Amino acid sequence: MGIYSMAKIKTINNISEVGTDILKERGYTVSAEIENPDGIIIRSANILDFEPNDNLLAIARAGAGYNNIPVERCTKEGVVVFNSPGANAEAVKELEMCELILASRDVLGSIEWVKSISDMGDEIPALVEKGKSSFAGPELMGKTLGVIGLGATGALVANMGLALGMKVYGYDPYLSVDAAWRLDQDIIHADELSELLPYCDYISINVPYTDDTKDMFNRKVFKKMKDGVRITNESRAEVVNDDDMLKAIKEGKVARYVTDFPTEKLINQPNVICLPHLGACTPESEEKCALMAAEELYDYIENGNIRNSVNFPTARLDRLGNCRLCVIHRNVPNMLTSFLQKVGETNINVEHMINKSRGEYAYTIIDLSDTIPDNVTTRIQAMEEVLRVRVLTH
Repeated sequence: MGIYSMAKIKTINNISEVGTDILKERGYTVSAEIENPDGIIIRSANILDFEPNDNLLAIARAGAGYNNIPVERCTKEGVVVFNSPGANAEAVKELEMCELILASRDVLGSIEWVKSISDMGDEIPALVEKGKSSFAGPELMGKTLGVIGLGATGALVANMGLALGMKVYGYDPYLSVDAAWRLDQDIIHADELSELLPYCDYISINVPYTDDTKDMFNRKVFKKMKDGVRITNESRAEVVNDDDMLKAIKEGKVARYVTDFPTEKLINQPNVICLPHLGACTPESEEKCALMAAEELYDYIENGNIRNSVNFPTARLDRLGNCRLCVIHRNVPNMLTSFLQKVGETNINVEHMINKSRGEYAYTIIDLSDTIPDNVTTRIQAMEEVLRVRVLTH
């Protein structure tokens, strides 16, 4: 209870000082050596076997993907998991522009071939003119690009396709209003994935990895594509079925596959280019992701506000009153009524409040005119449907 100005934050991976310094300046202790932390900032390290300690409040992922974090376990323990959507979008978009070119023209093969003739002396110019046609490929301009997933990165990729002179289709069944505003009006929005597949010369995959998107690109989907389609993947490896992809390449359905997620089956396969997860590997991206993760963590620890959580609803209130009650609970009827009834017994005024739900879980913030007694919060915490209670005071 009370403010968390002495909170302890554990870092996993090297986190940009742009983010960690923000927390240190505000009085937090930040270190990779901390035990029993109040919060964690992580990049891509696998902590799926991690067991949250009792006082852990939140985990902030300095990046977009979060399949390296035990989200379900954290949810049951009332631990909020944040990610940093959009912070690395520009970096990923730029790499996807490179990937589209790599998917079109055998740039890598041509570089290796030039190295092989390095000892040919005066014959090199003639050999170059004779051999260059082996590495030729189509231009992007005038071709059709299908962008699957129109979040922060996908929207940038779609707009980039237009700038390159391509006809662009976009598909996202969960397209948000904010994402829609980012899209150029000339992008053709498909209501179903199958609507765009037969027309696309190139397909860019940008969907989040979830149970619903696992093996999203499989034999049935490949069959609906145009012969010779070229595919880039900045989503996750699991979104594409490797066996079906290799079969599609062998049959000529897919001309080339460029992925930022190498797997044992894909490495060294013909017409497959594997990059070592370079999408967000720029100093600018790492700084922006670290800063967003740190700000999310701080705002939740100090103010109880949730934004960009992957397991609990967005809920934000400006502070009003002298005490803030924050409750993570299951999304069942009459919970808010029960909280207010218990608060009402203390004769403390409710200044304002918010209650938001996400699936089977919900989150309530109630600002009060005075500090709520410990026995009331104890009674709320004892409710079967309540996962975590916090009281924040100025």
